[in-house]
Amino acid sequence: MSDNESSTAPSRRTFLKQASMAGAGAALLPQAAQGGAPSFDAAANGGPLVVASDNGEPAAERALEVMANDGEALEAVIEGVNIVERDPDDITVGYGGIPNAEGTVQLEAGVVEGKTHRAGAVAVLEDIPVPSRVARTVMERTDHVRLVGEGAKEFAKMHGFETTDLLTERARKIWVKWKESLSDEDDYLPPDSLKDEALGAKMREVQRHYGTIHCSALAPNGNIGSVTTTSGLFYKIPGRVADTSVVGAGLYADNDVGAAGSTGRGEANLKNLSSYLIVERMREGDTPEKACLDACRRIAENTKVPRLLNDQDEPNFGVRFYALRKDGKFGGAQMRGTGQMIVGDADGVRLVDIPGLFDENE
Repeated sequence: MSDNESSTAPSRRTFLKQASMAGAGAALLPQAAQGGAPSFDAAANGGPLVVASDNGEPAAERALEVMANDGEALEAVIEGVNIVERDPDDITVGYGGIPNAEGTVQLEAGVVEGKTHRAGAVAVLEDIPVPSRVARTVMERTDHVRLVGEGAKEFAKMHGFETTDLLTERARKIWVKWKESLSDEDDYLPPDSLKDEALGAKMREVQRHYGTIHCSALAPNGNIGSVTTTSGLFYKIPGRVADTSVVGAGLYADNDVGAAGSTGRGEANLKNLSSYLIVERMREGDTPEKACLDACRRIAENTKVPRLLNDQDEPNFGVRFYALRKDGKFGGAQMRGTGQMIVGDADGVRLVDIPGLFDENE
């Protein structure tokens, strides 16, 4: 630390503490007194609450365990998604994720702490299997919100994070088959015999996914934490940054209101700051489900590019939202048809149906 840093740091900490105290009277939900402390006690209502994307069952289970042992909401959801980030059999997140167009796995994650409104994020991160933990370290150990690319990797190594080749043999084979099938005019050739039905089915499956996990939690003390983590759009252009690491787009949390996160077409969330919109709609009194449907509607209204529209002039892509409110209400929505989200509370961890803005058959 330089002499300049040494002399300015205490005053900066004092300023942040004073600012935090000044903001303690932020607006609450309509049924709560303005300026009062958050009134929800999760323990009195059956314990902590977790919501997650439909691939987040192990994350929700772990998050509930952490909070049952007095762990904080943000640590709970990070420990939860770490399970998926380290799972080589999950081809949408972390280690084993499908690579970009050049065969390199580039990860992305964001975290938000509702109590302090702090956030951290990383993008275009290579060789580090737990981007959510690096994102938290960015939040806690820097004056920045997001680090990307080589800088994010060097920061992670500086703080002792393990490095490993994130491209598993399974993901490599899927990428190679995609590469060989791109064009009849390039020089890449598939093998003489293509009888690997399992691999072909897996290719079709991943082509229907974007590859993300979201998890938010409300702890018994009323604190809220949120995380979204991904290996990104399959075969993306190298360097592409999604909504996952953008606070307000891929996730948002505020102790005074609740939290929201998303999976699906990241570009749509980036253009509409969907997660922030959902939390603000809940601040005005909307239920989580209604707020999520409003976010879908906003995206639909703002989608004008013909290639992104179907025959009914509706978005032809998928996007899905998950939200919880500080009073223990939860809900979600997606662009089309009925979907599902993970909910964990006193009734256990389970799949819950969520509505679509448009009918599946339209």
